[in-house]
Amino acid sequence: MAAYLAVLVGIAAWAARRTRTATDFFVAGRGLGTVVLGVSAMAATLSGFTFVGGPGLFYGLGATALYIVLPASLTNTLGAWSLARPLHDLGRTRGVITIPGAIGARYESRAAQGWAAAAILVALIGYIATNFLALGYVLDAVLGVGLSAGIWIGAAAVLAYTVAGGILAGVYADVFQGVVMAAASVAACWYALRSGGGLGTISATLAASDTSLLSPWGKGGALMALSWFFVFGVGSLAQPHIAHKYLMARDVERFRWYPMVMTVAMTLALLLYLTVGLAAKAMVVRGDIPPLTRNDDAMPAFLVHAVPVSLGGLVFAGVAAAIMSTVNSFLSVGAAALMHDLPYALGRTPSNELRKGRTATLVLAVAAIAVAHAPGAQVAFLGVFGYGLFASTLVPALAVGLNWPGATARGAIASITTGLVVTLGGESLSFAGLYVLPAGVPWSGVALIAALLVFVGVSLTGSASPPLRSGDSTRLP
Repeated sequence: MAAYLAVLVGIAAWAARRTRTATDFFVAGRGLGTVVLGVSAMAATLSGFTFVGGPGLFYGLGATALYIVLPASLTNTLGAWSLARPLHDLGRTRGVITIPGAIGARYESRAAQGWAAAAILVALIGYIATNFLALGYVLDAVLGVGLSAGIWIGAAAVLAYTVAGGILAGVYADVFQGVVMAAASVAACWYALRSGGGLGTISATLAASDTSLLSPWGKGGALMALSWFFVFGVGSLAQPHIAHKYLMARDVERFRWYPMVMTVAMTLALLLYLTVGLAAKAMVVRGDIPPLTRNDDAMPAFLVHAVPVSLGGLVFAGVAAAIMSTVNSFLSVGAAALMHDLPYALGRTPSNELRKGRTATLVLAVAAIAVAHAPGAQVAFLGVFGYGLFASTLVPALAVGLNWPGATARGAIASITTGLVVTLGGESLSFAGLYVLPAGVPWSGVALIAALLVFVGVSLTGSASPPLRSGDSTRLP
């Protein structure tokens, strides 16, 4: 862990010297190649939700958790096909450096840009909180400092290189972190299978305890599994920390091999997601470790009780890498929304963006830390909420709108507000125990369907927005 953090300090110092403009801070100078683009996107995609919440979901729900990651290979290709070139063209020809900026340029609408920025800010607070909470679990397991202190220590480490070097530091930290994550995941998978006597023995142990865990739909049932497949399959097209990477590519040729690079990297890294939760559950069933009080403890408990210290150190570093890389990406996206997109939407010309971007990064981090300390906060819940809110508010306006000439600004605004209202209202009712959708269906899935229907319906009733003009050299502030 110490060696890992030392490398991050070096990357931060290197990037800080090369971060001189808002373009450097927010889009890494638009100079990324294929491997850097793919590996950094993988590292940003796989977060504390994946490496702490994921094993926790497997521990509690069994095979249901698979339906979150099954669409990964398809969505990498679909995202590059439907978003990469349009976003890259907008960045090069119209000076776009943010995802809300791309929405504003697409619809020639300050209001659409402002609503997109607001939606991103609401969703990313929850998602950053997810990762700070996961990092707190990891550091508490390693250092024994307590969950709260672990959250603050982890947040300070991420902020040290995010504030200094912005997304440039984040991207190259992501590459390093992605390599650590893949190595740690392969090692953890091998040891989980070895310690449990192989996948067959683990499966037999779990089946003897609860046959529903390894049934085709898992303990959550078919509706929950299919809802998650829908939300995480379609919703991946509107995750701003991934779409934001498309604005950083050196040229459109970088996207030719991008899906393959990212999918191979994700496949290696997701081995930990699959096997550690099952192995931890089998250990509890056999009586090797006491039952867990929180599902989110599955990964730390497995590493502390079942893995040699040297391997545990590597895996803990890999999990910390997954968390930090995602937080860095989200903090950069959020700072841009707060200091670039919202002022522009309100009719103000953004100024001193590099300094204000660094200040906004600190503000967002403190807000997320507060949410992570909220009573009852869980990594898996906050992760599904944040991911689902991104999906319901941005998929129609961004993924569909960039590829449908008939889309309108009114449709985009209506879909964003619909996603916000339905997701926030529904999840609040569910969290308070007032009303829960049947069969474990997430509110974000309902919100995504509602937002898509509203987007299409409102767009069809009005005049189409101006089409994308990839050759237009007009620059947006």
